[in-house]
Amino acid sequence: MNKSIWHNQAVTIADIAHLGKNTLGEHLGMQFTEIGENYLKATMPVDKRTHQPYGLLHGGASVALAETVGSVASALVINHETMMCVGLEINANHLRGVKEGFVTATATPLHLGGSTHVWDIKIHDEKEHLICVSRLTVAILKRR
Repeated sequence: MNKSIWHNQAVTIADIAHLGKNTLGEHLGMQFTEIGENYLKATMPVDKRTHQPYGLLHGGASVALAETVGSVASALVINHETMMCVGLEINANHLRGVKEGFVTATATPLHLGGSTHVWDIKIHDEKEHLICVSRLTVAILKRR
């Protein structure tokens, strides 16, 4: 059996569902949907909350989804008693438009170091078309 990257080896989606309460993610309809040994997935609806004026998924909404899933993934890797994590940098390439339905973001680690984590986040539509690729860098800080 492979060991997962998560600090709590038994973590489940039910354990992290509360992390979206009273946040931008909740307002945009984001939900964590799957956790694997080295990835975390979340979905977001494409609707009036996430559209830009042409009726397409807003690039900023895609970035918000990417940062949410990557940041929560980093939070699941660290020991919260001694460490905390904050976003440092994010970039995104928007590859295809989406008008409706849901998009799913999958965050996988590129680097899990002592002071930084780097996440690769890919967003797909319901037909598995690649919509957006993003890279998120998270700073890992010691709690005072």
